[in-house]
Amino acid sequence: MSLWKRSDLQHTQPDHLAEEVPVALVYNGISHVVMMASPKDLEWFAVGFSLSEGIIESASEIYGMEVVSSCHGIEVQIDLSSRRFMGLKERRRALAGRTGCGVCGVEQLNDIGKPVTPLPFTQTFDLANLDQALRHLTDFQPVGTLTGCTHAAAWILPSGQLVGGHEDVGRHVALDKLLGHRAHEAERWLPGAALVSSRASYEMVQKSAMCGVEILFAVSAATTLAVEVAERCNLTLVGFCKPGRATIYTHPQRLIAG
Repeated sequence: MSLWKRSDLQHTQPDHLAEEVPVALVYNGISHVVMMASPKDLEWFAVGFSLSEGIIESASEIYGMEVVSSCHGIEVQIDLSSRRFMGLKERRRALAGRTGCGVCGVEQLNDIGKPVTPLPFTQTFDLANLDQALRHLTDFQPVGTLTGCTHAAAWILPSGQLVGGHEDVGRHVALDKLLGHRAHEAERWLPGAALVSSRASYEMVQKSAMCGVEILFAVSAATTLAVEVAERCNLTLVGFCKPGRATIYTHPQRLIAG
């Protein structure tokens, strides 16, 4: 891609742009949702989205998956267990005939009003180890480093080591990719916390809690609804994570002062 810079409007210079494509998640032949996403690690995205949206309870309920490109975008074709597919069809029937814009819809408001099963208190994290994780978050943003256009989500062990992470043009998609990967690496990634490069919205909190994540660190701020949901579901929510700084919104008992 070529562009003009403000200091020189006479000559173009090469630049990098992040790719953004429509990705359809298709369950047992029925398209459920289309998301704008970066076209990488889409298998992890499909697993994470399915878990964080309550479509499945375990990754083992997905029997197979194929990523298929088309001229209009990408389809992730998911072979879902019969029991989970019946539940998904019931949910789709409940939505039939309703209008609204996602969060504004009645179903979404009801979902917000129903707290996620409260999380246990099994995790602790020493805030002295957070700075190490922050320094290495960009290790999982090769596209973002070139373009400045992606969000990242990574998994921190209690030692502060980042063991895995994903990037995407969409912050929710980056988190879903991480949650899907974590489900696959369950034993290795069980202790620790999630770190996201974005703000913490209620969806980020809800997705994390649905997948059993007890601690969520965000580089930017949290919204009021995110704090309310985190309080209800026992999630420790921390925002404005910068070297030497963090704002703890909920359930500080999991944290050790660094």
